[in-house]
Amino acid sequence: MTSRCPVTRTHPFSTPTGVEMDPIYAHLRAREPVSRVRMPYGGEAWLLTRHADVRAVLGDQRFSMEAGAGKDVPRPTEHPLPAGALIGMDPPGHTRLRRLAGKAFTARRVEEMRPGVQEFAHRLMDDMTAGEPRAEIMEDLALPLSISVICRLLGVPYEDRDRFQGFSEAMLSSSLTPAEVQKAVEEFSAYMAALVAERRAEPRDDLLSSMVQAHDEGDRLTEDELLMLGTGLLLSGYETTATQIGNFVYLLLKDRELYASLVADPELVPSAVEELLRFTPLSVMDGFARIALEDVEINGTLIRAGEGVVTSIASANQDSMAMPGADTVDLARSDNPHLGFGHGIHYCMGAPLARLEIQVALGTLAQRLPELRLAVPAAEVRWRTGLQLRTPEAVPVTW
Repeated sequence: MTSRCPVTRTHPFSTPTGVEMDPIYAHLRAREPVSRVRMPYGGEAWLLTRHADVRAVLGDQRFSMEAGAGKDVPRPTEHPLPAGALIGMDPPGHTRLRRLAGKAFTARRVEEMRPGVQEFAHRLMDDMTAGEPRAEIMEDLALPLSISVICRLLGVPYEDRDRFQGFSEAMLSSSLTPAEVQKAVEEFSAYMAALVAERRAEPRDDLLSSMVQAHDEGDRLTEDELLMLGTGLLLSGYETTATQIGNFVYLLLKDRELYASLVADPELVPSAVEELLRFTPLSVMDGFARIALEDVEINGTLIRAGEGVVTSIASANQDSMAMPGADTVDLARSDNPHLGFGHGIHYCMGAPLARLEIQVALGTLAQRLPELRLAVPAAEVRWRTGLQLRTPEAVPVTW
């Protein structure tokens, strides 16, 4: 029997601080797994908080991202999800672009980068440890490592990092106006267009060149598609990963027994990365709504065609019905079906790269600095505001 939730809550429920989840998510998972919320823009939507429901909707093409792209639908930001962006597309357009880009962006290509990433991480650590026993994880490790890796993969000059750092901050801002965001997009599109033109004239051994040359039965990426994919990969390829490295180091040192366990057993690093991806919310919001294309029943609640559905991946990842003890960190967790990279057709294309970088960063820290600890009490670590990501201003450490 289907039902309609009578209570509508204002979303987000509170201003996120650090990496802690609002306690209301645990209540919703237990008692109202399909709840009604009023989003900051675009009106009301359904919020899903359980792992099974979130995973089901992410893999169900009856719930469309494209139907809401560029439109005034329930959403967390003033500006809608960009129409034409890969994240806002459905099949068959999404399938075509994903297939073409995926030919150049493979797990094998990423894994071949591991020795170079490891070497660069050691160079950063050499610089960190050359002077006084103190450092700042975001500026000294997380950001330069992630920027270097995505620059090398895409073929973007590392010297241009200030330019695309400014662009990524504009894209991830929750406080800029649509006009300000559009200006940043136009400026960066011109920058990417120049790089694409260079690779078309003189191909190199990089991802941008591979995408320029990618084809499938005579079908090639258009200029606009190249710019969209290149920009999206650059943005998601470093900012989110650097943020998570900072968040993860903070969590490991906040409960220093966790860090000590990595120092004692380096073989824990891969499972530790998966567990931290599961436990740590990346965004300050629950994302853009998918639009139901037909009436669908979710966990006893009728979602009508045209209504928006917001999936809380952060809540789903802490659902103890899916993963026992999900409200605690277990770095040795073996059964870990987390949704940190999404699920279904929009599963993160850069997941292999993010895993590689985080594994190298945490593994190198544990190897080189076994006595690492926070230089200030955990409660004094400050968190940035006005961004869509949960990211610390700084993670000061000492050893």
